[in-house]
Amino acid sequence: MAAQYAIMRFAKYKGPEIGRIEAHDERTKETYASNPDIDASRSHLNFHLVEPQRKYRAEAERQIAEAGCRTRTDSVRLVEVLFTASPEFFQGEKKKEIREFFQEALTFLESRQNPKTIVSAVVHMDEKTPHMHLSFIPLTPDGRLSAKDIVGNKKKLTKWQDDFWEHMVAKFPELERGMSASETGRDHIPPRVFKEMTRLNKQREKLEEALAGINIFNAKTKASEMSKILEKYIPGVEKMDTLMKKYGSAFKSLKAENKALVQKNESLTQELKDSQGQSVLKRMQELQLKHDYEEAIAVLERIPPEVLEIYAGSKKRSRNKKQDLGR
Repeated sequence: MAAQYAIMRFAKYKGPEIGRIEAHDERTKETYASNPDIDASRSHLNFHLVEPQRKYRAEAERQIAEAGCRTRTDSVRLVEVLFTASPEFFQGEKKKEIREFFQEALTFLESRQNPKTIVSAVVHMDEKTPHMHLSFIPLTPDGRLSAKDIVGNKKKLTKWQDDFWEHMVAKFPELERGMSASETGRDHIPPRVFKEMTRLNKQREKLEEALAGINIFNAKTKASEMSKILEKYIPGVEKMDTLMKKYGSAFKSLKAENKALVQKNESLTQELKDSQGQSVLKRMQELQLKHDYEEAIAVLERIPPEVLEIYAGSKKRSRNKKQDLGR
């Protein structure tokens, strides 16, 4: 049987993005085109262990104000903890057993953080693997707002992982200890980055099809067609560029490892039977992400100048129209 890991990951949020996190966690949107893994027909199976009393941001601001904390625009106002386990751990388990796992995770967090600061703890059953999003306001016992003091540096994150595993293994002895991003030496690349790349790849395919079919007879029609594709594609590339920079440390050693991974590929099936194999597969996925990103940039260099002129003109007209409406 494959190794089964207890998984805990932290993410920090400062301001406007808190609303987006809440929309995802609380399933307040009608559709989730950005996350194809969500099966809306199963969303009724999701459940809370801590119900939010207010909007996440409103509750954070309320508690921060009551504590008398000063804030800056870059102050972390919310910490989200993702609790889950390897997919194999949940296979065949009933909702009662799954609930017990996440209740233990909540109990662990409450032993380390004032329960009153927990805004929400919601378990998602409508994606491939059950997981819990737990959001709390990073107020310290002495009333300071400091995610840094609570979540800590590499050493403290390692202690978090040690303590979490020790707590969970007491009730679930089959679990092994997961690794934090700091221990693996790189940032954790969240699934949404891969999903964003998948969407960009589809747009790139459309663009490449249009480029392949362009000739002197249909150039004008094709140029207009490609301009419309670029209206989505270029902002998509810009967004991916931002994400790749944000998680750039994850790619520090990928170039050096690429050669080693090719050599390991022959024995990959065997390696996947142990935990190291999972790490190899993850790195291969990250290498593919980097490759796809480079391809997304490269295709822009093949766009004919006349197409870019049409696109630029369309953007300029759009800006002028917005300015006129704003007057």
